[in-house]
Order: sequence, then C-alpha cells, then structure tokens
Amino acid sequence: MASTSSLTLSQALLARAVSHNAIDHLRDSRVSLVSLPAFSGLKSTTCTATRATTTSRRRRVSSRKVRAAAVETLDATTDTSLVEMSVNTIRFLAIDAVEKANSGHPGLPMGCAPMGHILYDEVMRYNPKNPYWFNRDRFVLSAGHGCMLQYALLHLAGYDSVKEEDLKSFRQWGSRTPGHPENFETPGVEVTTGYCNGVGLALAEKHLAARYNKPDNEIVDHYTYVILGDGCQMEGISNEACSLAAHWGLGKLIAFYDDNHISIDGDTEIAFTEDVDKRFEGLGWHVIWVKNGNTGYDEIRAAIKEAKAVKDKPTMIKVTTTIGYGSPNKANSYSVHGSALGAKEVDATRQNLGWPYEPFHVPEDALEPPPPQLVQLLKPNGMPSLPSMRRSTV
Repeated sequence: MASTSSLTLSQALLARAVSHNAIDHLRDSRVSLVSLPAFSGLKSTTCTATRATTTSRRRRVSSRKVRAAAVETLDATTDTSLVEMSVNTIRFLAIDAVEKANSGHPGLPMGCAPMGHILYDEVMRYNPKNPYWFNRDRFVLSAGHGCMLQYALLHLAGYDSVKEEDLKSFRQWGSRTPGHPENFETPGVEVTTGYCNGVGLALAEKHLAARYNKPDNEIVDHYTYVILGDGCQMEGISNEACSLAAHWGLGKLIAFYDDNHISIDGDTEIAFTEDVDKRFEGLGWHVIWVKNGNTGYDEIRAAIKEAKAVKDKPTMIKVTTTIGYGSPNKANSYSVHGSALGAKEVDATRQNLGWPYEPFHVPEDALEPPPPQLVQLLKPNGMPSLPSMRRSTV
C-alpha cells in the first residue's frame, strides 16, 4: 500500500512548506526531516460493526436495504445546464482522445464524469499553478485504466501539465498522458495507479495532523478522494488496506465505488458477486449508496456532505453508474470498457447527448473563470497565502 513512502513524501513537503511560509510556532521549533518522529501506528477508533455472515449475491434482493444518500437541498448556485455541459465536456474529451489513439478505456470516464466534475469543481481544494501545495486534497484514480477522466479534469481545472496537445497525444510514446496515470510524468497525478496508495495518503494526513495541528491552528486538514471499480474490489491487497483504513479510523478518506457491473470480460456476474456494501460495513467503513450516478448531481453532493460529517471512519460511496453513458449502442456493455467507440458510434453519441462540437472542443461556458479572491492566490512559484484553494462548497 506504499504507506511508508506516502508518509515520507508528505513529511518532506510539509517541512518544505513550513520553511517557506515561516509559520511562527512551527518555525520556532525548527522543523526538519530529522526532527520528524518515526511512525509507530495510530490508535484505532473502536468499531462495533458486526461481521457479515451471509453471502447473498450483490444483485439479489435481500432483507437488508443499503441506505441511499439523503437527498437534500444544498447551498449550490450552479446552473444544472452548466453542470451537464461540463460533464459532457469531460465525456467527449475522453471519447475523442481514445478515438484518436484508437486505444484506451472510454467507458469509465463516460460513466464517472459527474462525480469527477463535482469533486474538482465544487469539493476539492487544490492549486493548479502549484500542484504540490502540501495541504491540497488528494485524488487517486484507483481504476487507472480510466485515466482520460483524470486528464480531462486536470485540463479543465487549469493544470499546465495537461494541455490540449497532451490530450491529443494520449497513449503515445513520450507523452504526458500515458495509458495509466504516472505521477512522475504528469503534475496533478498524485500516485501511479493501480489500486494502491489511497490509504497510505490518508494515513499520512492523519499522522501529520496529529503531529503538527494545534487547537487554534490547523495546517493539515486535507481529504483523500478515491475512485475505484470492480477490479479494485477483487484484489486481495485492497481488502487488507481497507481493513487497516477502518482500523486506524481514517475519517478523511472517501472512496467512490464505480458500481457499473461491467468488466472487460463482460458482466461482473461471471466472476464477482459478493455484497460489497456488507463487506465494507464489516470492515468498519461508513457506506452510502448513490442510486443515480449518471445524472443525480444532488445525490452525489449530498453523499459527499454526509461522508465529510463522519469523522471517525472512512466512507465508501457506492455510485451506481452506466459504463459508457450516452453511447446508444455500447453503453452498459463490455465493448465500451477497453476500446474506442468507433467513428459511427461517436457520431451517434454526439447526437444522443446533443453535442454539436468538433473533437477536443471545450465550450467557453465550461471554462468559467475563477473568482477574484482565488486568482490572487494562484502563485506559480509559491505557496497559497490562505489556508485553502477552491474552498469546498459541500
């Protein structure tokens, strides 16, 4: 799970940030890597969750009903039509890049675009002009094959590491947009994925917060957000890591489970039928179900708000989506998982979603400028002067 490496990197970044910002009470203590204590474990929060004993199939109707996210009216002023335009922009950037490369996985970006948009536009704190700001929220695309989702998000968020030409060179030799995210190639990508590292990053946050935060001054309070799929859930090591996450009470770890029932081999019924909700509840996670991950924007917002209110355990938000959403003939099938749609199906998808634009076009309305107070904080060579960037509205 790379917990140690994540912790060491976070220690180094924090020490560097402290020295550059001259925070008084920390500067006086002369923080350095040498003075940082070795990690010796975190006391876990007592968990009273009962281990699941039944083995009901995931799709089978059972007496236990997973509670859906409580839909509530949030203090959001974003126009739904603008959200839909932004979400479709993400979808078609992914479609166009995979089509141009004639290689890749368009299905996940098309299905997960709503949760990705809400995370980057409304929830996460980050500085696109300083990707290594130490207290940024971390995003881990555990299902790394769907990396065009992350590249599209970084491009739209204003990261210099993913320009239009980088999207057009997706999966090409020497490009900054390889077929799986690589943190040493693309600033804004936290870890080279795969399914590892999300727990390690969240563990590092909790350790650093316990070491440096004071009652009157919290300088470490970021979240770690993960998108994972059925393939991640099948891995034994991911279950071990998730068990540790609950044992350590990593309340700032929020994982989105892309529940689309499709793998590259076909329907997940052929190989994966466990009740994921019960397993995570048994591990000690808080579990929420968003039933409409395709267009249920308020459901997603409400689930995130609920997850952030849970402080003593990690949260898994199961988001039921349609892989390849919007594709008339390939959505909800394995054929959209790991190959380009094809020119005919791309045209049909454009017509189906009402997208009249040329490939790689980004509508101006989808690039809404940041507010003035945010612009003042975008310092290419320095740290933010305020505690957060893109302050969460959820």
